[in-house]
Amino acid sequence: MPIELLAEQAEPRLTGVLLAAGAGTRFGMPKVRAAGGRWARTAVRALADGGCTRVLVVLGADPTAHIPGAEIVVAGDWSVGLSRSVAAGLARARGDVVVGLVDTPDIGAECVRRVIRAGRRSEGGTVRAEYDGVPGHPVYLAARHREPLIAALLGAGPRDADRGLGPHLPETTELIDCGDLATGRDIDRPVPIGGA
Repeated sequence: MPIELLAEQAEPRLTGVLLAAGAGTRFGMPKVRAAGGRWARTAVRALADGGCTRVLVVLGADPTAHIPGAEIVVAGDWSVGLSRSVAAGLARARGDVVVGLVDTPDIGAECVRRVIRAGRRSEGGTVRAEYDGVPGHPVYLAARHREPLIAALLGAGPRDADRGLGPHLPETTELIDCGDLATGRDIDRPVPIGGA
């Protein structure tokens, strides 16, 4: 058997999906451009260093952004809501998936590694990081959950279209505390110079 096949069997393919499609209205610009693109680069590095063998960045409001080390996926219907961006990323993913956000810049590779470790042990196949009891990102999804989640996300009505994965995750989703590693906080408004 070729070495490549042996390696793939030993270490399943794992796709990181970074959500960066929004217009960032409250922030004042698409967050994929925040800090001169540093947030996006940091998030891609965290997914890759944390164990993802491939990283996709989902763009929408600014489809021209270039992020080294990542493949670009453009969600043409991103403005409908976050659910459409997630669906676009999951549709292009292969294997298990780790979903992250561009606007959580303090989440590093160790958070990603912790969630992946828990996900690979999980019988239910869905694991979500939490910070001080608040569910957040990254989120681990076993490959078998991709298709049902894509269908649910594309079918989300107006009330849920901008809520992303949350309403569609199984009730059995495990929460893994990562509060010792990061705040996990989404940054929705500009930060002072020198900030995150």
